Amino acid sequence: MNEDWTNVVVRLGGAETLDVTARETKAFVRPREIRNAVDLLRLILAYCLGERGLRSTTAWATSVGLVDISNVALLYRLRQCGDWFAMLVGQALAGAAPKASRGRLIRIIDATTVPKKGPAARKSNELWRIHSAFDLPQERFGHFELTDQQAGETLDRIPVVKGEIRLGDRAHLQPDRMANVIEAGADVVIRAGWKSACWLDAKGHPLDLVAELRKAAARGRGLIDRPIWIKRKHGAPLALRLVTVKKPAQAAAEARRKARRGAQRGGHQLSKQTLDAADWVILITSLKPKDFATADVLALYRLRWRIELGFKRLKSLIGLKGPPGTDERSARPHVLAHLLTILLLEPLVDELEVSPRLAEAA
Repeated sequence: MNEDWTNVVVRLGGAETLDVTARETKAFVRPREIRNAVDLLRLILAYCLGERGLRSTTAWATSVGLVDISNVALLYRLRQCGDWFAMLVGQALAGAAPKASRGRLIRIIDATTVPKKGPAARKSNELWRIHSAFDLPQERFGHFELTDQQAGETLDRIPVVKGEIRLGDRAHLQPDRMANVIEAGADVVIRAGWKSACWLDAKGHPLDLVAELRKAAARGRGLIDRPIWIKRKHGAPLALRLVTVKKPAQAAAEARRKARRGAQRGGHQLSKQTLDAADWVILITSLKPKDFATADVLALYRLRWRIELGFKRLKSLIGLKGPPGTDERSARPHVLAHLLTILLLEPLVDELEVSPRLAEAA
């Protein structure tokens, strides 16, 4: 908490900028026990990121000559900082906005969660959900949005950067939202399940996807790359491209085992179609074959695991976990403090990592 603090302040725009934003959001109104916005920021981060409670944090602050306040006063200050920390996170994201690589930005969409505290929250499985975009090849979080468990994951929640290639998992196979992203000037690469959508052929007739997979397997083909259409609730069917590849024998066996275990837990009968589809990786994309060959699409989707490493850094390196207390006014800035810190530390990842990056290799 004592080394490189000046550098942190500079990275966030300097003392004057911090003072202006703190006053705008009413996190810091006038000097009293706390002399300025920089001291307030240091105090709040010490509590949110440290292992100390309120009392221990105020004792630490007194011992280093930062500020002499009570634990109740610290809690009050914390509750006033939600909008300020949201603004600081937004500024840090804007300041690190990546440029497209080779004319295209690769953006991975996903979300992670932390539990809410309190018996009532645990009983109803209440969560804080952090909707995120992870940008490649910079390997930086490019967007955060904090909600509760009521807000589901949607492909178009995060604003589109024109020309980006947006990667998503099965949860993001949402035809109308995919259309919104494409209309905004982006392309998509989305993982799919065999019954995730209403598949159509060029004439608008229903297409049996599993039958297509079986035909390819019977002919000894381990790859499919063809046009496909998806029915939408609103508007004309969405014209896309189906890219599927047969998994290696070991991976296919593991996928079948997981499917059987899931059916057993859910108490339902496993269909033959599900077992056959488990042998394949199924992708849907708007990328054109003339620009991106089949191997390119598959390589793009393999980058999706990079966001999982980003979440791991957020939770293990920064220590993000369920915020203490049940009051949203204190829980929200607690989570935002961790998001701000990962944005400050991400530029140092290049110096810490020793393994070559998959994004560069691809």
